[in-house]
Amino acid sequence: MREGGSLPALGEADDGFKYVVKLLGAGHGKKALIAEFLGSMIAKAFKFKVPETVLLRLSNLFGITEPDEEVQELLRNSEGLNVGLHYLSGAATFDPAVNEVDPLTASKIVWLDAFLTNVDRTRLNPNMMIWNNELWLIDHGASFYFHHAWRDPEKSALDPFPYIKTHVFLPYATRLEEADRLMRQAITPRTLSKIVDLIPAVWLEEETSEISGEERRDVYRKFLNDRLKNSQFFVNEAIKQQKMLVR
Repeated sequence: MREGGSLPALGEADDGFKYVVKLLGAGHGKKALIAEFLGSMIAKAFKFKVPETVLLRLSNLFGITEPDEEVQELLRNSEGLNVGLHYLSGAATFDPAVNEVDPLTASKIVWLDAFLTNVDRTRLNPNMMIWNNELWLIDHGASFYFHHAWRDPEKSALDPFPYIKTHVFLPYATRLEEADRLMRQAITPRTLSKIVDLIPAVWLEEETSEISGEERRDVYRKFLNDRLKNSQFFVNEAIKQQKMLVR
């Protein structure tokens, strides 16, 4: 699938289902897989509709006849554990000019993306689909951008997230304070910790880093719990940016 910076593949797994496969060998590698996995699982915990998220093991035989050298290299670098998202056959890309969304739903999705620090839900690239007349959220690989630099994650947890100004739903998110109350009630630190515990250990290992994989897991856990506890920082920023849009 040529669109998107992560160069996902469409593959059929041994369970007979098709999946959009986010590949280990693409772009940001393990960090993009962690972001995709955490983002999808957390969105599901909030009762948003997201494609089923699975772990897919790519063997060294997969795509062995692929004639494109670039794709062949991508597949070889992706041998091992990857992320798969159930393929929504026949789904249409969400179009804000055509598809309507109610203010509370818009506010909840803005809240979710500010919570995850997801920079990639814009008008040009909404990363949402309409499937069976329902709104589905896809592609959370651009979340948790603090982990690319890995500097001062505690400070990052308090980031007001000014990038929310580009969010496709911000003009319609007129119930952000209500959304904040409902979203905080919908999940607990224990649930977030359980989701973080599901990150495969192999994705957390960095050969050139002095930080162990389990220490990295603890950073993600603390980041999410601190962000939930201090949601007023990003909610206030979203409200400020939303008001500026309607002036």
